[in-house]
Amino acid sequence: MQTISREVVIDPSETTRRTPSNEEIKAYLQGALHDASFNKGKRFRFAQNDKKWLELLQIYLKKLGYNSWIYKEGKDRDVYVLETLASFLDFDCNPLDSGHQEQIAYLRGFFDAEGGIPRIDTARFYIQLVQKDKPKLEKLKLILLENDIFSGIIHNPSVKVDPDYWRFFIATKSHKKFAEIVSSWHPRKYAIFKRRMMI
Repeated sequence: MQTISREVVIDPSETTRRTPSNEEIKAYLQGALHDASFNKGKRFRFAQNDKKWLELLQIYLKKLGYNSWIYKEGKDRDVYVLETLASFLDFDCNPLDSGHQEQIAYLRGFFDAEGGIPRIDTARFYIQLVQKDKPKLEKLKLILLENDIFSGIIHNPSVKVDPDYWRFFIATKSHKKFAEIVSSWHPRKYAIFKRRMMI
């Protein structure tokens, strides 16, 4: 059990039913990298308004032997940044080149970075994955299909707003399976899955 802060305690093994291996943690971080950028100082930079998730990434990086630091960006913004020089991180990582458990971990990291579920319990439930890299979404759909998790077509919600923005939804009949197999290590998203999917 890993304490992230006074407000939340998360046990990632609870979602995988066992302690994740270092390779799975690496794969998870590679997937989470889709919410990051690479700055001039050769640092990978994750920005979020949810500091607790960044604290979880920091724990995982430390477990792999890499340092990172978290700071608030600006006095008046509710944005936190984690930076790291972790050398294994690679924006061009192909999740299809890894084993089954690593593929699932990559998908979990991607979902935690770029996935969406409703925050309000009374809202109709959905699971979506979004990204500007359409070929990456196609690879994720293959991983999902190999695990009998079905999804809709990759589509652009509004060409006028952003012609390079792509998303797809997990089929309603596969929501529970997604929550059980892929799940989440993001404190907020995992809490929603646990509450609404009974995982």
